[in-house]
Amino acid sequence: MKGITVKLAPSPERRVRKLSDVALQARAQKTARVREQMMTSAARVVGEYGYRDASVQRITAAAGLAQGTFYLYFASRQALFDELLPHFGLAMLEAVRVRSEGTHGFFDLEEIGMKAVVEYLVENPWFWRLLNEAEVEAPLAWQRHHDEVTRRYVRFLKRARLGGELKGYSEKELGTLAQLLIAARDYIYRSHLTSHDPEKKVPAALIKTYRKFIEKGLAGEVSRERP
Repeated sequence: MKGITVKLAPSPERRVRKLSDVALQARAQKTARVREQMMTSAARVVGEYGYRDASVQRITAAAGLAQGTFYLYFASRQALFDELLPHFGLAMLEAVRVRSEGTHGFFDLEEIGMKAVVEYLVENPWFWRLLNEAEVEAPLAWQRHHDEVTRRYVRFLKRARLGGELKGYSEKELGTLAQLLIAARDYIYRSHLTSHDPEKKVPAALIKTYRKFIEKGLAGEVSRERP
């Protein structure tokens, strides 16, 4: 009869394949969830005990998982440590990006970015020890983290320069400039935020002084370079 559409039932093979895809997706989601749970637990244990005393037993116990589960996700304790700092470093950078959305102008972005990092560090006080001990205990992770932070900072400075800001600096100076700004901010954070006092915050007056310093120092005329 005209006007009647007959829908054929999916073949048994297609139904099995669909169920298999759903099962694989659910398994992948569970794997990602447990892996993230393990990494978060490890970061907190490192924050409390340091890398050297962050045992597999402590990490899995804090995560509420069986000790043997650890090796389903990481080949060794060091393999986990080599991923921790870059992983949570990216989480911090993402927090900065979200906080900075809708803001324009280098100095406004720099100030908001600094405040966003402060907020992240207050909420995650374990990050300090994760960062500060990594240079010795997880040097590969430390290098990856600092390379990524520097790369993004240089890209930020290049955008500002192309937008008509930072006229006092040539493009080839931006790498050094990024390192200077990163070092200044890191020392401010280190001096005013510690895992021993998670409620402590960087004073607003200090952030105001930092902005005043960079506005005066980064807004000059292009100087003649020596040969």
